Amino acid sequence: MRSEVIFDLDSHEQELEKIEKLMVAPGFWQKDQEDVSRLTQERAWLREQIDTWQTLHKETEDAGLLAEIAQEERDETTLKEVSRDVARLQKEINGLELRSLLGDPDDKRNAIVAINAGAGGTEAQDWVEMLFRMYTRWGEDKGMEVQVIDYLPGDEAGIKNVAFTVTGPYAYGHLKSEHGIHRMVRISPFDATGRRHTSFASVSVLPEVDTDITIEIDENDLRIDTFRASGPGGQHVNKTSSAVRITHLPTGIVVQCQNEKSQHRNKEMAMKVLRAKLYEAEKHKLDQKKHEIHQTQKEIAWGSQIRSYVFNPYRLVKDHRTNIEEGNVDRVMDGGIDTFIDAYLRMK
Repeated sequence: MRSEVIFDLDSHEQELEKIEKLMVAPGFWQKDQEDVSRLTQERAWLREQIDTWQTLHKETEDAGLLAEIAQEERDETTLKEVSRDVARLQKEINGLELRSLLGDPDDKRNAIVAINAGAGGTEAQDWVEMLFRMYTRWGEDKGMEVQVIDYLPGDEAGIKNVAFTVTGPYAYGHLKSEHGIHRMVRISPFDATGRRHTSFASVSVLPEVDTDITIEIDENDLRIDTFRASGPGGQHVNKTSSAVRITHLPTGIVVQCQNEKSQHRNKEMAMKVLRAKLYEAEKHKLDQKKHEIHQTQKEIAWGSQIRSYVFNPYRLVKDHRTNIEEGNVDRVMDGGIDTFIDAYLRMK
């Protein structure tokens, strides 16, 4: 087993000290609640990382010492116990090492995810709904909050497109691996002849901009339109024009939100997405590396996928960037995508 972990303890401790100083400063708890929540989550995450590293470091040293004694005394029983402990420690060290790979400044941010149906018609729209469920399950399993900000149902079934936020420590750092085209192959339940269909959906992942980064938006550069929401929610959803669409005239960026009941809340959420997109555009100018994260989407069709999900004639999920395969398709669709995330981060 490796004796060292790729983990910057000093950096984590310095960041934790910085946050704790902010939290004891006068007026901190009267600040914007999103800021308070973000910093509280980040403090808890850093504390957990530091405690985990210190525990693993001590247990590794203890296991090494016990192994030396057992070898000298030829104690086979103790050596077997140490071997089991080493296997467990190695697994935990790998997990800690993976988290240490999330070093990009944006990695610690919340994520804004958009899924859009591509080639495949109703089948592709059903695929969007399946992917949305997969990411929702993943977020819930991680203790993260998933909140829908835009939703357009399919014509017959499924979802044409959906946008949502994933709120939690390092949400973007993990989910950035999902950015790209996702392909599904299965016997379509919407085909009376029982033929096999191939469908595509694009997944776009952006870091949510926090209030510690200033994005100047001139109100004169905005065109704000209101309309009646078309998503789920019962009859009340069409009674008022609560949905909001914002166009940023200088860049042509258009964002919209219709999932909240009030026009004010929809505008607030749409502005958050707009800030994120403007932030992304600015980072593209300043940092060429950003191009690797938010590269221009390829055509949503055959040959451009980052991952394939095959339900028939065999069952397999394969990531085409890392060549990682998973035969338990149901587990993946229930949010079990950590294997793919792990492989992607290590590859990068």
